[in-house]
Amino acid sequence: MEPFSTLIRTASHEQHTEAETSTFMSDLLGGRLGVAAYARYTEQLWFVYEALESGAGRLAADPVAGPFIRPELFRLTALERDLAHLRGPRWRAGLSALPATRAYADRVRGCAEHWPGGYVAHHYTRYLGDLSGGQIIRDRAEKTWGFAKKGDGVRFYVFEGVPNPAAFKRSYRELLDAADVDDLEKQRVVAECKRAFSLNTAVFRALGEEFPLSA
Repeated sequence: MEPFSTLIRTASHEQHTEAETSTFMSDLLGGRLGVAAYARYTEQLWFVYEALESGAGRLAADPVAGPFIRPELFRLTALERDLAHLRGPRWRAGLSALPATRAYADRVRGCAEHWPGGYVAHHYTRYLGDLSGGQIIRDRAEKTWGFAKKGDGVRFYVFEGVPNPAAFKRSYRELLDAADVDDLEKQRVVAECKRAFSLNTAVFRALGEEFPLSA
């Protein structure tokens, strides 16, 4: 029987690649877009993490989602520091979600309220992605726009409470394998992981339309 963590990783591989190789992300990481595009992307992340983390307290005692609620992962405070750096002290006044971002955040919030297994799917796709590929984004952002290393502007990608990401990811996968869910629920969670990647890719697509490279 394939471990649940392997099932999730292999099932979402195709969508994961699609999200990583989106035109917007390629242009951003290739230094072809300005810091305004990076700031707009960071702003969209705020909506998704607000949905993920505002519902976390309620789920802490849940048998399925509870073990995954780890305060050392929380990103909202770091995102807000980054936005204050990128947009200035009145960043909240200009905060706006793209329709694709709103759809993504609404789905996360709905799972947080009604379906712990679905919440775990979104938790997994976001935080494990941040611990992995997020480090590439941080490195490029520091080099491209001159942010201080692991400082304001890229704090979202700095997990000070996770000194050993590889060990953390291993323990996270062990939690997935130990999750108290039957085979049918596992399939539903896997499907929600795929949905999470699709929702994320839709945000990239919308950002790409907002920041097209001039021919």
